[in-house]
Amino acid sequence: MAGKIPLYKLVVLGDGGVGKTALTIQLCLNHFVETYDPTIEDSYRKQVQIDSQSCTLEWIRDGEGFVLIYSISSRPSFTRIQEFHHQIQRVKESSLSGSPIYPGSPPSASSNGSAFGPAPVMLVGNKCNRVTEREVSTQEGSALARSLGYDFVEASAKNCVNVEKAFYDVVRQLRRQRQQPCGQGNKSSRADNLKRKVQGYGYGNYGAGYPRNQQGKHGSGNNTKCSSATVLRGDYT
Repeated sequence: MAGKIPLYKLVVLGDGGVGKTALTIQLCLNHFVETYDPTIEDSYRKQVQIDSQSCTLEWIRDGEGFVLIYSISSRPSFTRIQEFHHQIQRVKESSLSGSPIYPGSPPSASSNGSAFGPAPVMLVGNKCNRVTEREVSTQEGSALARSLGYDFVEASAKNCVNVEKAFYDVVRQLRRQRQQPCGQGNKSSRADNLKRKVQGYGYGNYGAGYPRNQQGKHGSGNNTKCSSATVLRGDYT
């Protein structure tokens, strides 16, 4: 009998216009969205194979790993990676506390990591197809990733370059963490706490970076940085 299907949740972060939605839809639907439509359905499912293991992918609003995106054709979006890094650190550091956390909240005094260890982060330089518009070199992206302890890849949602790698490598890290024998007893409660933290982020272009209200709508705000997310259910038999 097959065991319980593992669930992997990834938060996608980045400045407005860097291609967060395009990358996620390309991964889920094998389709490139030329012009973003804010009314587009924000829930997708797709059967995929990662290392010969069946998975179901779904776009949701919480997670335990991170895909942090900038555009190689936008120096400002690259500069703001440090800001997102600090936001991620606040989520990781407060993973055992019970209070919601969102951009602008004070950092926690604790440093406990994610539910299964340090939350893995993939830094993605998107739009690598825009060679003549490049403002950020590959070397700069790689150096920043190393300094922050992230993995790094350049990708193109339009040409479907390294789209799967950007997401799947984070899942592989989460999988390895879960296979470690130590700390098994605290996994469930710590995962639930971390999910509560990232659920406070905004979504799409609707007041991103602010908590959602009780009706499930987004709070007010003019910032367009996102928080979409991806779920992978790995079927281990």
